[in-house]
Amino acid sequence: MVLLKSLVSLCILAAVAFAVPRQEKRVHHQADLSDHAHDDAHGYQYDHEAFLGKEEAKTFDQLTPEESKDRLAKIVDRIDTDKDGYVTHAELHYWIKHRQRRYIEENVNKHWKDYDKNQDDRIAWEEYKNTTYGYYLDEEFDDVEDKATYKAMLTRDERRFKTADRDRDGIATREEFTAFLHPEEFDYMKDVVVQETVEDIDKNDDGKISLAEYIGDMYTPESGENEPEWVQTERKHFSEIRDSNKDGYLDASEVAHWVLPGEVDHADNEAKHLIHETDTNKDGLLTLPELLDKIDFIKISTITDYGGIKVDGHDEL
Repeated sequence: MVLLKSLVSLCILAAVAFAVPRQEKRVHHQADLSDHAHDDAHGYQYDHEAFLGKEEAKTFDQLTPEESKDRLAKIVDRIDTDKDGYVTHAELHYWIKHRQRRYIEENVNKHWKDYDKNQDDRIAWEEYKNTTYGYYLDEEFDDVEDKATYKAMLTRDERRFKTADRDRDGIATREEFTAFLHPEEFDYMKDVVVQETVEDIDKNDDGKISLAEYIGDMYTPESGENEPEWVQTERKHFSEIRDSNKDGYLDASEVAHWVLPGEVDHADNEAKHLIHETDTNKDGLLTLPELLDKIDFIKISTITDYGGIKVDGHDEL
């Protein structure tokens, strides 16, 4: 059952993005910098996790002020690769990208152990299917409350696995399994990302997304509740931006343009944002005193430990 619940999370990877406002939850921005919205008006948890990393950010929340300062000093020393006492935009950008890559690698390694049952350093579709669904397959999903949903999950998993399996041998190498778990990271998986997104939102199965379906995926009104301003904004975005051919629907190409918006470097944008927020003397460089002065901001940022960085020297760059 644990593995089946894990599968549910895997199946929505192509439908959920992180570090973006609620109404942008389906937009893919390479590896996620944070699970939180990047909205400084309502706090800095996104930046906290971008600078510190998700696991380290949790640790920081439990440290005393002195312990936080000591740990931040060690992290800044790691970021400052040329050891000149300053953190440049390039060093910060590299650090965040490095933490993104490490997060993906660690995530794949964690799942790899679950599914490579014969330990041949490859994962066959049958291994994945039997490990994830085994008992339920034998029972033809009769023990599952929503039988149709789980059958659809199996179908979707098989389609995604076969697309990730570039040599079509039914067995995933580590790179192919990475593409299966993180399809938004691979160009050849983009059609699958788009297809899954359309399937998730297209409730009447006509192969396209109407305005009602688009809004309904993001917002369910409460009785007597006035529609929030962000929902009204999304209605305008649908009509004025997303629906480029103005036919009242989003087709696959329009969905692709929405959820896979080109080569936007969000790590670069985050590095610029962090420098802007913490560079007290506005020289474009960060020093440890400047970062310590803004430690409350950093404690809610993404630099320090993306995916669980160890700051005791054992985590190699």
